[in-house]
Amino acid sequence: MSENRKAINLDEIILPRRQFVKGVAMGSALLGLGLSPAKLFAAKDQPVGQQILKGNNFKLTLAPQPVNFTGNERMATTVNGTVPGPILRWKEGETVTLDVTNHLPEASSIHWHGMILPTGMDGVPDISFPGIAPGESFRYQFKVKQSGTYWYHSHSGFQEQTGLYGSIIIDPKESYPFSYDRDYVIMLSDWSDEDPTGIYAKLKKMSGYYNFAERTAGDLIQDIQQKGFGRTKADRSMWNWMRMSDRDLSDVTGYTYTYLMNGITPAEGWTGLFKRGEKVRLRIINGSAMSFFDVRIPGLKMTVIAADGQNIEPVTVDEFRIGVAETYDVIVEPEADRAYAIFAQALDRTGYARGTLTPDLSLSAEAPSLDPYPLLIHQDMGMDMSSMSAGMEHSTTGKNEMHRMDHTEKGMSENMAGLAILGPAGLGSNSDIIHSATEFGPHVDMRTQKPEFRLSDPGVGLRNNGRRVLSYSDIRNLYPTADQREPEREIQLHLTGNMARYMWSINGIKYADAEPLKFKYGERVRITLVNDTMMNHPMHLHGMWSELETGDSQRIPRKHTVIVQPGSKISYLVTADAAGSWAYHCHLLYHMLGMFRKVIVS
Repeated sequence: MSENRKAINLDEIILPRRQFVKGVAMGSALLGLGLSPAKLFAAKDQPVGQQILKGNNFKLTLAPQPVNFTGNERMATTVNGTVPGPILRWKEGETVTLDVTNHLPEASSIHWHGMILPTGMDGVPDISFPGIAPGESFRYQFKVKQSGTYWYHSHSGFQEQTGLYGSIIIDPKESYPFSYDRDYVIMLSDWSDEDPTGIYAKLKKMSGYYNFAERTAGDLIQDIQQKGFGRTKADRSMWNWMRMSDRDLSDVTGYTYTYLMNGITPAEGWTGLFKRGEKVRLRIINGSAMSFFDVRIPGLKMTVIAADGQNIEPVTVDEFRIGVAETYDVIVEPEADRAYAIFAQALDRTGYARGTLTPDLSLSAEAPSLDPYPLLIHQDMGMDMSSMSAGMEHSTTGKNEMHRMDHTEKGMSENMAGLAILGPAGLGSNSDIIHSATEFGPHVDMRTQKPEFRLSDPGVGLRNNGRRVLSYSDIRNLYPTADQREPEREIQLHLTGNMARYMWSINGIKYADAEPLKFKYGERVRITLVNDTMMNHPMHLHGMWSELETGDSQRIPRKHTVIVQPGSKISYLVTADAAGSWAYHCHLLYHMLGMFRKVIVS
């Protein structure tokens, strides 16, 4: 491809490709089953179109297999011959045994995302086990200590991008706290015909390679017409001074991605049946490698009943954002004999996944139009605008001013940052923001000056859109907080990077050069994450719950993946009750190589 592609108009590239994707039939994700998509409508309590394995003993086979999602045959990494892999259905309190055989030409693994289990069963090579060599098998065996909606995926190389993922449903010991008539899994993911190593290589050479939405001369003229020359100049000068773009939303976009729902393209669209008046539970999982989705069902309210597998006090919304690796369970109640579109548009509006809830297979629902392309605002950068204005008046680059503001904050280690003042449990950190000495240099191109807790902010592209959108401040645990202790200490971690060089790190240190984080067994610790970048980061701590501090100490929600918005901070509590070594990382696949830490609980 020519390197001058940036001059091509966005509409000329993205929109025709969307039309192409809509016109392509479902890929051969079910190739190994010999099944026709039209014949995959199941019993009312069974997710449609996917193999379900139930019981206590499971045999899973990892193998390459050809698929065709775009009109071009490519090799996928499959579990039991399918993308996604089979749905695993377990029972809380029982012990499951999973024999995983690797027929891939390279080592592999399966991580049981969000599961509370012994470290040796967690499935992260070089952290908790050696991995599964080609031709070898590994037996996972553990007691199921929770219920809800979870998922599994490879933790080896880029295999997750090529199809090695699937969903988990765990039925509770007791009855469900919510009633419903049908139960469907909605697994969202992103597929590319490109080899993921090639995607990563392109990002390293040019981080905006897949972004065709950067501003043009036409945008400049339009802004001047709408806002006037003075305001437009000031706005552009601010972004230029920061050497940033208000359109850098996603590293990898719909230019290369086809967005899937249960392994089905938007052209075919996944379909689930209902009868009018029934309550339908949708277990929505974001199993993508790099894509955030904004989910809604036009014409239907969604009552959110669980977040990351944990029951919450019901919240009724029109829409929610689901970050990579998060899960949300919702109940909908269709009251008309018509089809409803399940619409999951990518955060950057370059594509979508689509499904249909319908009372009749002859009825389908078209996807609504994509929302306008979102624009970042200065709030998303966490900037102190008064200091920045002063810096712009006295510096052409801003480097001296940034250095002056940050100079006194050097020298703090990541295990000691922010320990001075601990706020009450549930209310979040009130410690000062402290930048360590390691955050200075060519590996970090931004440091947030005034990050704020933005729990009630649904995020860029969802603000004031006329719909009721879920935010983290809406989430309250259905049950009282289990560990009522105050935090004993606080660890402040900065999510850092250099976008131009596509380098990602924590506190300016990439994983290969970092010391492990150490927790004392049994301690109650607060982790405060400060996002010093322009990207949303889904942070996942293995083996322990991340108890999100939303302001209510009595109903602290438990999550396994927490989204940190650009230029913001967020705090959660961790009870270090799982001895051993654990992974802790951003769940954006191409960020994970650097934005990763080993956690040791002893």
